[in-house]
Amino acid sequence: MLRVNHWLAPRWIRQWMLLASRGGDGWLWSVIGLVLLCFGGERRFDALGAAFVAVGAGQLTFFVLKRIAGRERPCATEPHCWASLLPPDRFSFPSGHSITAFAIAFSLGLYYPELLVGLIFCALSVASSRVILGLHYLSDVLAGVAIGSAIGLAAFAWVRSIIPA
Repeated sequence: MLRVNHWLAPRWIRQWMLLASRGGDGWLWSVIGLVLLCFGGERRFDALGAAFVAVGAGQLTFFVLKRIAGRERPCATEPHCWASLLPPDRFSFPSGHSITAFAIAFSLGLYYPELLVGLIFCALSVASSRVILGLHYLSDVLAGVAIGSAIGLAAFAWVRSIIPA
Protein backbone atom coordinates (compact mmCIF):
# COMPACT_ATOMS: atom_id res chain seq x y z
CA MET A 1 0.00 0.00 0.00
CA LEU A 2 2.80 2.43 0.85
CA ARG A 3 4.54 1.84 -2.47
CA VAL A 4 1.28 2.34 -4.36
CA ASN A 5 0.44 5.36 -2.20
CA HIS A 6 3.63 7.15 -3.25
CA TRP A 7 3.33 6.17 -6.92
CA LEU A 8 2.40 9.03 -9.22
CA ALA A 9 0.04 7.08 -11.47
CA PRO A 10 -0.59 8.24 -15.03
CA ARG A 11 -3.43 10.74 -15.34
CA TRP A 12 -5.86 8.24 -16.89
CA ILE A 13 -5.37 5.81 -13.97
CA ARG A 14 -5.85 8.63 -11.44
CA GLN A 15 -9.10 9.67 -13.15
CA TRP A 16 -10.29 6.05 -13.39
CA MET A 17 -9.58 5.43 -9.69
CA LEU A 18 -11.32 8.63 -8.58
CA LEU A 19 -14.34 7.80 -10.75
CA ALA A 20 -14.40 4.19 -9.50
CA SER A 21 -14.23 5.27 -5.88
CA ARG A 22 -16.99 7.84 -6.36
CA GLY A 23 -19.05 5.26 -8.27
CA GLY A 24 -18.60 2.91 -5.34
CA ASP A 25 -20.29 5.52 -3.14
CA GLY A 26 -23.55 4.23 -4.60
CA TRP A 27 -24.38 6.01 -7.82
CA LEU A 28 -22.84 3.31 -10.05
CA TRP A 29 -24.88 0.58 -8.38
CA SER A 30 -28.02 2.75 -8.47
CA VAL A 31 -27.65 3.28 -12.22
CA ILE A 32 -27.11 -0.44 -12.80
CA GLY A 33 -30.18 -1.18 -10.66
CA LEU A 34 -32.32 1.29 -12.61
CA VAL A 35 -31.20 -0.18 -15.94
CA LEU A 36 -32.05 -3.69 -14.72
CA LEU A 37 -35.38 -2.49 -13.36
CA CYS A 38 -36.27 -1.09 -16.80
CA PHE A 39 -34.71 -3.76 -19.03
CA GLY A 40 -33.94 -6.75 -16.78
CA GLY A 41 -36.74 -9.02 -17.96
CA GLU A 42 -38.76 -11.38 -15.81
CA ARG A 43 -36.04 -12.03 -13.25
CA ARG A 44 -35.35 -8.36 -12.49
CA PHE A 45 -37.28 -8.22 -9.21
CA ASP A 46 -35.61 -11.38 -7.92
CA ALA A 47 -32.18 -10.06 -8.90
CA LEU A 48 -32.77 -6.64 -7.37
CA GLY A 49 -34.17 -8.28 -4.24
CA ALA A 50 -31.00 -10.35 -3.91
CA ALA A 51 -28.90 -7.21 -4.41
CA PHE A 52 -30.83 -5.34 -1.71
CA VAL A 53 -30.43 -8.25 0.71
CA ALA A 54 -26.71 -8.41 -0.11
CA VAL A 55 -26.20 -4.68 0.40
CA GLY A 56 -28.08 -4.74 3.71
CA ALA A 57 -26.14 -7.73 5.00
CA GLY A 58 -22.90 -6.20 3.76
CA GLN A 59 -23.55 -2.87 5.47
CA LEU A 60 -24.43 -4.56 8.75
CA THR A 61 -21.30 -6.73 8.59
CA PHE A 62 -19.10 -3.80 7.69
CA PHE A 63 -20.38 -1.57 10.52
CA VAL A 64 -19.92 -4.30 13.12
CA LEU A 65 -16.44 -5.32 11.94
CA LYS A 66 -15.19 -1.73 11.68
CA ARG A 67 -16.19 -1.05 15.27
CA ILE A 68 -14.61 -4.29 16.51
CA ALA A 69 -11.34 -3.88 14.56
CA GLY A 70 -10.95 -0.12 15.09
CA ARG A 71 -8.04 0.00 12.64
CA GLU A 72 -7.01 3.51 11.61
CA ARG A 73 -6.90 4.33 7.91
CA PRO A 74 -3.54 4.57 6.15
CA CYS A 75 -4.17 8.23 5.37
CA ALA A 76 -4.33 8.87 9.14
CA THR A 77 -0.87 7.41 9.75
CA GLU A 78 0.97 8.12 6.49
CA PRO A 79 1.25 11.18 4.28
CA HIS A 80 -1.71 11.14 1.94
CA CYS A 81 -1.16 10.37 -1.72
CA TRP A 82 -2.15 12.53 -4.69
CA ALA A 83 -5.87 11.94 -4.19
CA SER A 84 -7.89 14.54 -2.35
CA LEU A 85 -10.80 12.31 -1.32
CA LEU A 86 -11.73 12.35 2.33
CA PRO A 87 -12.56 9.02 3.98
CA PRO A 88 -16.20 8.50 4.97
CA ASP A 89 -15.18 7.47 8.50
CA ARG A 90 -12.00 6.97 10.51
CA PHE A 91 -11.84 3.18 10.44
CA SER A 92 -10.20 1.12 7.73
CA PHE A 93 -10.89 -2.60 8.24
CA PRO A 94 -12.73 -3.97 6.29
CA SER A 95 -13.39 -1.91 3.17
CA GLY A 96 -17.12 -1.21 3.00
CA HIS A 97 -16.82 -0.13 -0.64
CA SER A 98 -15.28 -3.52 -1.49
CA ILE A 99 -17.90 -5.44 0.47
CA THR A 100 -20.74 -3.61 -1.26
CA ALA A 101 -19.17 -3.82 -4.71
CA PHE A 102 -18.66 -7.58 -4.59
CA ALA A 103 -21.94 -8.29 -2.83
CA ILE A 104 -23.79 -6.50 -5.63
CA ALA A 105 -21.60 -7.91 -8.42
CA PHE A 106 -22.22 -11.52 -7.39
CA SER A 107 -25.87 -11.19 -6.37
CA LEU A 108 -26.75 -9.56 -9.70
CA GLY A 109 -24.18 -11.36 -11.85
CA LEU A 110 -25.50 -14.78 -10.92
CA TYR A 111 -28.94 -13.75 -12.19
CA TYR A 112 -27.38 -12.22 -15.31
CA PRO A 113 -24.31 -14.33 -16.18
CA GLU A 114 -23.81 -12.29 -19.34
CA LEU A 115 -23.13 -9.25 -17.11
CA LEU A 116 -20.94 -11.00 -14.55
CA VAL A 117 -17.57 -10.11 -16.12
CA GLY A 118 -18.53 -6.44 -16.40
CA LEU A 119 -19.89 -6.36 -12.85
CA ILE A 120 -16.71 -7.98 -11.51
CA PHE A 121 -14.63 -5.45 -13.47
CA CYS A 122 -16.59 -2.61 -11.84
CA ALA A 123 -16.19 -4.20 -8.40
CA LEU A 124 -12.44 -4.71 -8.92
CA SER A 125 -12.11 -1.09 -10.02
CA VAL A 126 -13.87 0.12 -6.88
CA ALA A 127 -11.80 -2.17 -4.64
CA SER A 128 -8.43 -1.29 -6.19
CA SER A 129 -9.26 2.42 -6.07
CA ARG A 130 -9.48 2.25 -2.29
CA VAL A 131 -5.83 1.14 -2.03
CA ILE A 132 -4.51 3.37 -4.80
CA LEU A 133 -6.22 6.41 -3.26
CA GLY A 134 -4.66 5.66 0.13
CA LEU A 135 -7.98 5.07 1.89
CA HIS A 136 -7.39 1.39 2.76
CA TYR A 137 -4.64 -1.13 3.29
CA LEU A 138 -4.56 -4.05 0.87
CA SER A 139 -5.71 -6.41 3.64
CA ASP A 140 -8.81 -4.21 4.21
CA VAL A 141 -9.76 -4.56 0.56
CA LEU A 142 -9.00 -8.28 0.33
CA ALA A 143 -11.16 -8.90 3.40
CA GLY A 144 -13.90 -6.76 1.84
CA VAL A 145 -13.71 -8.73 -1.42
CA ALA A 146 -13.98 -12.06 0.42
CA ILE A 147 -16.82 -10.92 2.69
CA GLY A 148 -18.74 -9.21 -0.11
CA SER A 149 -18.38 -12.19 -2.44
CA ALA A 150 -19.64 -14.58 0.23
CA ILE A 151 -22.57 -12.29 1.05
CA GLY A 152 -23.46 -11.89 -2.64
CA LEU A 153 -23.41 -15.64 -3.19
CA ALA A 154 -25.47 -16.24 -0.05
CA ALA A 155 -28.03 -13.57 -0.97
CA PHE A 156 -28.43 -15.09 -4.44
CA ALA A 157 -28.88 -18.58 -2.97
CA TRP A 158 -31.32 -17.36 -0.32
CA VAL A 159 -33.54 -15.45 -2.75
CA ARG A 160 -33.49 -18.42 -5.17
CA SER A 161 -34.55 -20.72 -2.34
CA ILE A 162 -37.59 -18.61 -1.39
CA ILE A 163 -38.53 -17.60 -4.95
CA PRO A 164 -37.97 -20.57 -7.27
CA ALA A 165 -37.04 -19.81 -10.88
